[in-house]
Order: sequence, then structure tokens, then C-alpha cells
Amino acid sequence: MPVFISFLRAVNVGGHNKIKMDALRAVYESLGFRNPQTYVNSGNVVFQSRERNVALLTKKIQDSLEKKFGFRPTIVLRSAVELRAIIAANPFAKRKDIEPGKFLVTFLASTPAAEALVAALKIKTDPEELRIVGSEAFIYFPNGMGRPKMSWPTIERALKTTGTGRNWNTINKLLAIAESLE
Repeated sequence: MPVFISFLRAVNVGGHNKIKMDALRAVYESLGFRNPQTYVNSGNVVFQSRERNVALLTKKIQDSLEKKFGFRPTIVLRSAVELRAIIAANPFAKRKDIEPGKFLVTFLASTPAAEALVAALKIKTDPEELRIVGSEAFIYFPNGMGRPKMSWPTIERALKTTGTGRNWNTINKLLAIAESLE
């Protein structure tokens, strides 16, 4: 049975869109997903599903969350196979100076069109480093993520798609959870 990782955007951030992780797991269980497991309090759920249609899965989850909690979070889904490939595609992999806690991957809701990608990559990001591979934006924050110089909302508008980010440590932990279910 395929394993998926769902990334919920803007859940439990700044006191808004609060969802307790046990309640989130219960929603996934109510949808018939097997072995839902959450990781940290930011809307990461690893689960198994017989359904393989990502658009249908996303809609089912969003509809259920909206009904249960009164808001409709953006959800980006990746399969365990896709997450493994994303980790392998890391454009910073050969660099020894990359600190995992300062390294973020933003999972985009869709792959940006070529012209949108060109426009986004023209935006000044120094000192942060931005690389976009497929439907993921890899961002390194050498001075930490607390006060970035780069404007992600500006880049997101240029890309014409939304997304949600997770740091490198979280991504690797989520893959480990996913692999334990495979």
C-alpha cells in the first residue's frame, strides 16, 4: 500500500489554525487511511492509502479538515517514493557548509511554469540561496531563518503557486517514518 506524507500549510502558526495532532490523526483515520502518524506540531502526517490519486486525496483531506476544524488549509502531498527522490535531488548535497537546521525545502503545490521559474529566479535572495528543482524550492539560510532577507511571498507570487516549507531535519525524519510503513 502506498505511503504518503501530507504537509499542511500554516497550521499551529502564531496561534492560528490550531489543530491538535491526535485530532488530526483521527481525521485521517476517519477517512480510512492506515497508520496515520504525525510528526511535530506543524501538520505533518505520514499515512498509507489504497487511493493513488493525489488530487483526490488532497481534496478529501481538505474537505474533512474544513468540516472538522472550520478552516481549509493548503495541503501538499508527496509519496514516500517522491520524498526519497527529493532528498536525492538536493542541489546542496555536496556542500559541507550546509547546516540542516538552516536548510529548508518548500514543497510547492504545483510545478512552476518555465516563465514563472525564470521570473522567480531573477529575484534577489542574498544572502539566502534559492534553488528550484521540479516542484520543490531548496533554500539555505546561512544566517538562520529568524530574519531572512529574502521575501518568500514575492518569490511565491512570481512562481504562481503556493507551498509549505520544512527544514532538512524534519524532512529526513518524515522519510524515516514513511519507510517504516513501507
